[in-house]
Amino acid sequence: MNNQDSFNEQLLAFLKASPSPFHAVEKMAQRLDEAGFEYLSEQESWAVEPGGRYYTTRNDSSIIAFSGGDFSQGIRMVGAHTDSPCLMVKPQPEKTKDYLQLGVEVYGGALLNPWFDRDLSLAGRVIYRDKASAELKQSLLDFGRAIATIPNLAIHLDREANKNRTVNPQTDIPPLLCTLHEQRSQDFRELLAIELLAQNPELGDDVLAIEVLDYELCFYDSQAPAIIGLHNDFIASARLDNLLSCFTGLQALLAADAQQPCLLVCTDHEEVGSASACGAQGPMLASVLERLLPDVSERSRCIARSLMVSADNAHGVHPNYASKHDANHGPLLNGGPVIKINANQRYATNSVTAALFRDLCRRADVPVQSFVTRTDLGCGSTIGPITASETGVPTLDVGVPTFAMHSIRELAGSDDAWSLFKVLRLLYEQTEAVCI
Repeated sequence: MNNQDSFNEQLLAFLKASPSPFHAVEKMAQRLDEAGFEYLSEQESWAVEPGGRYYTTRNDSSIIAFSGGDFSQGIRMVGAHTDSPCLMVKPQPEKTKDYLQLGVEVYGGALLNPWFDRDLSLAGRVIYRDKASAELKQSLLDFGRAIATIPNLAIHLDREANKNRTVNPQTDIPPLLCTLHEQRSQDFRELLAIELLAQNPELGDDVLAIEVLDYELCFYDSQAPAIIGLHNDFIASARLDNLLSCFTGLQALLAADAQQPCLLVCTDHEEVGSASACGAQGPMLASVLERLLPDVSERSRCIARSLMVSADNAHGVHPNYASKHDANHGPLLNGGPVIKINANQRYATNSVTAALFRDLCRRADVPVQSFVTRTDLGCGSTIGPITASETGVPTLDVGVPTFAMHSIRELAGSDDAWSLFKVLRLLYEQTEAVCI
């Protein structure tokens, strides 16, 4: 891939096709299959051949892809996460007085005000019983169209709304789906079964033939991702944090002419702390490394010779709120990837890993920026410190600068994902030692 416009077009398509972590992993797995990677089930023994290319998944929401080789020489790693802040449907969500509304739980640190007055759809994973076979099965589901909204309260009923309105996540944000009358079902699981059959004709057309048992479903903005701006300077989309990094890392892995072992890990649940079986604080990456290098001493030498680039979006300096940033560390959109630094280890970057990345940017002819939060403000975190502490691999945190992070629609520069792609591809391609 040698064309920025083509890269961005494919990025937009990936963002649109990935309304949930499950869909993102499915699309990444499809791309790996097309590129000749072999799927390895965690439930089976692995036979990894030198020079082979493989991937595995966990919970269908996390994925690790890697190329075979002499792993003892160290692995070039890129990490990202598949989840984004959103509204998750509760287990018994129906609110059915005059309208059908669904109770939701806020996932992660979502910026809630932008969710009002948007055209919302619903996607995720559904578990159901096939009554004919009595088997439990699962399927991805994406309504793909606007089926809900969260209407704002009119200014006439809250004259102080522009000054101090707050959002109560229990009472103010249940999405509105429809008006109710006798012919319309009020059972959410029945509605899911109807949509599941409509999207999967092979299941038949009898809604009583399947029983929806459970689900993990999130609302999302149905507005398509887009290149915007007077001169097409920006990418506007939901889930830029952090599907942009997942896509960029995947494309770098696929495009690299790699002679050394390379690995991409994209895990779920970062937005809620990563403490899960398929999160960065879980054992997934360590388990893969143990399979590749069963000998403890050999694995320790490999980790010491490896480098992990944790890619997660950075805060660009918002021109309307510049005072929220340290004046000497103000990343600009379209100014290149950002090295994220925090003395209290909220980011895993140190002087060695930062210098290695700066050198990669120089060799890739890509500008590089630095981010440090204001000393009087708190700092977010990433999978970087978690991965470093769980595995011991030398790590740094980077990302493309972004506005409106954790909003329903975020903004990034149209040059920056391409720039990060070029640096990550070079990381995967370099044959010399990655650590000093």
